[in-house]
Amino acid sequence: MDWFYDIPRQFLIGLADEGIIHYTFLYEFVVNGFLCAFVIGPLLGGIGTMVVVKRMAFFSQAIGNAALTGVAVGVIIGESYTAPYMSMFGFCILFGLLLNFSKNRTKMSSDTLIGVFLSISLAIGATTLLWVSARVNTHILDTVMFGSILTVNTTDMNVLLVTAVLTALVALPLYNQMLLGSLNPSLAHVRGVRVHLLEYVFVLLVTILTVACVKIVGAVLVEALLLIPAAAARNLNRSIRGFVLWSIAFSTISCLVGIYAPMRWDLPVPSGGAIILSAATIFLITMGIRMVVPRFREAAL
Repeated sequence: MDWFYDIPRQFLIGLADEGIIHYTFLYEFVVNGFLCAFVIGPLLGGIGTMVVVKRMAFFSQAIGNAALTGVAVGVIIGESYTAPYMSMFGFCILFGLLLNFSKNRTKMSSDTLIGVFLSISLAIGATTLLWVSARVNTHILDTVMFGSILTVNTTDMNVLLVTAVLTALVALPLYNQMLLGSLNPSLAHVRGVRVHLLEYVFVLLVTILTVACVKIVGAVLVEALLLIPAAAARNLNRSIRGFVLWSIAFSTISCLVGIYAPMRWDLPVPSGGAIILSAATIFLITMGIRMVVPRFREAAL
């Protein structure tokens, strides 16, 4: 699918060659990072609103740690350590489904159970990575943990694009039902919404998104990009529609600024860290606005 990216690549490179935009866009990996940002931003911004409503802020963090174990499993079974997507998707999906199954059967609170699974995934990931560390380049492990646009290739972009299309096809028609099931499960049951089934669907969506974004944002930080833009949007929202739109805008801006700023000013900051710092700055600004402007103090949701 490399042909699919050639037109936007050549367009941005041409603008940089003419001096209209910064010269860093002459490098293909920078263009790749920006193309990924335009996909990741709206996706994580939209899904992040549901993460906040469902109070599952740490779920993607547990999945991110499970992705580290998936990398180790991929190395053990002989998969390429630069793109072990089969093992990461397989292990993380099983991990997420088991977590949701345990939550439904044990009736424990979500934060407690996610905290337990988070600790387990971190322990398993650290142990397995230590075991295979002699067989892989440690820089690859840093990339998985913290993200780097320097390593984004066509395979990563294809995985992200396919994931984005699948997520949009599933999430958009079901978003209102998921939201109703989160805010008022009893009313959702009365209206015929299959709440438990939609919970599993949502878990799958967050899981595949987390794995697909690992190369850009990093396994450790992808949870923050799901949470912070949505939290910033919640500071300003006065309706559900505004909540979603603000979250998508903040997430996309954070991705673009986080990728561009280190290149533009030669900052020794990985792309994942810069993206989260950008999102955190937006959150602090919106928090200040909410405290100062009276009409934002009574935000919806």
